[in-house]
Amino acid sequence: MKKYTHRIGRRLLNHAVITLAACLAAVPVWAQSSAWPNKPVRIVVPFPPGGTTDILARAIAPELGKAFGQSFIIDNKGGAGGNVGTEIVAKSANDGYTLLMGTVGTHGINRALYEKLPYDPIKDFAPITLVASVPNVMVMNTEKARSMGINSVQDFINYAKARPDKLNMASSGSGTSIHLAGELFKTQAGVSMVHVPYRGSSPALLDLISGNMDVMFDNLPSSMQHIRSGKLKAFAVTSGQRSSALPDIPTVEEAGRLKGFEASSWFGLLAPAGTSADIVNRIQREVARALSDPGIKEKMQAQGAIPSGMTPQEFVRLIDSEHSKWAQVVKASGAKAD
Repeated sequence: MKKYTHRIGRRLLNHAVITLAACLAAVPVWAQSSAWPNKPVRIVVPFPPGGTTDILARAIAPELGKAFGQSFIIDNKGGAGGNVGTEIVAKSANDGYTLLMGTVGTHGINRALYEKLPYDPIKDFAPITLVASVPNVMVMNTEKARSMGINSVQDFINYAKARPDKLNMASSGSGTSIHLAGELFKTQAGVSMVHVPYRGSSPALLDLISGNMDVMFDNLPSSMQHIRSGKLKAFAVTSGQRSSALPDIPTVEEAGRLKGFEASSWFGLLAPAGTSADIVNRIQREVARALSDPGIKEKMQAQGAIPSGMTPQEFVRLIDSEHSKWAQVVKASGAKAD
């Protein structure tokens, strides 16, 4: 009798578990996502601290924390031109608790530059919003430039042409916009330099400032403080128009007489594919609200960044267009992942 009762009890328990699971599965996605977030959210930055990707992520994280009442924690996972951290997010659960601060490199350039990526920049992600776009800036150690007699982009081109492969060009990693801007410059200016990739902009800048590297086409926000302090000399911005943050600095096209030269960067939030559209839209709305705040907008613009906050649909279209654009740049420059 006891054995029979035990079997009855176990069957009832199993039936209850199955019924509960069915009920949970029947809960609409919007109802499940409405409880989000009930724990801290991780924003993976696929580069070391100190670079523009990191700067922008840390500007947005506290605003999202205030809006949602949870901590948004920055997790720096640098390596392989951003591919290491990007792969981590691509393979994470699509529950809204792991996000990526993606870049033009991870989602626009790398597909054309690397033979094989550990992630698909289109299929593996749900774009949330573009945070900001920025020009790159051609910079040198101020004292080193002076000692070499380089006072302009044209001076630099003349110096490099007379000394093929004698100058080192630092970058934040193979496939980044910093790398590609330099490769495009080499192609259009007809100069040959040695590319030295680093695991992020910050370590590359340290070697540039110390004089170990000769030139860099850095994202403007991460170089701005060093330009203002006089440690770095800014020769030109890589955008099609001058930056309002450095209005006296010409474009590369102007200064180097390189027609059509343009190689700017962008940075945006993405989630793993399959993340609830409700969560994606909620994050986008709060980012857009934060970026419209006059104080935050002014702070970003002072660093050379142009705040955005575009919708997920607009961000999808931007990423699609960037693939074809940068594939042409990679082909024209002959750049390869080192």
